[in-house]
Amino acid sequence: MVVTVTQRLQRTSTALNMDRRAAFGQIGAAAAALASVPAIANADGAVSSATVGRARGIYGNRVAALEGAVASGDFGAVAAEKNAFILFNSGAYPGAKNKVAKAAAIEGTNAIFSAIRSKDAAGLKSAYGSYIAANGINPLPAVDASTGQGYCSDYDYRVRSSAGAIYVR
Repeated sequence: MVVTVTQRLQRTSTALNMDRRAAFGQIGAAAAALASVPAIANADGAVSSATVGRARGIYGNRVAALEGAVASGDFGAVAAEKNAFILFNSGAYPGAKNKVAKAAAIEGTNAIFSAIRSKDAAGLKSAYGSYIAANGINPLPAVDASTGQGYCSDYDYRVRSSAGAIYVR
């Protein structure tokens, strides 16, 4: 079978049946449709061992610093640091896999503030002691600049704390 030049032109012209303006209009419409589709969330919620350690270091240190106020029965000082307890609970136990531990920490926080509301000094000491023990809260160590280094950059959470010492030659 012999195909003539006119038949070949007719076939190709049917495949490319639009001009440039129509083609770019369709491309623009497709791009707008893709832009309106919500993107898949790829973020991890910034949950890592570093963020958990940071929350434990910052807020755990604030909670641990209340030991003297709890021993003296200073309800106001403990109540003033309510946000430290809340932020510790949410930062030290992030995500669904820590749901049970977070619930236990919140229950311990509720016991502390229940003792504050009832002005029960012995109950506050007991609830605070069990909260500290159950959550493994320790104050940041005091680091001496002449014998060690406690942080490595200005972005470290230990910079403005008792562990914030850096050795300078």
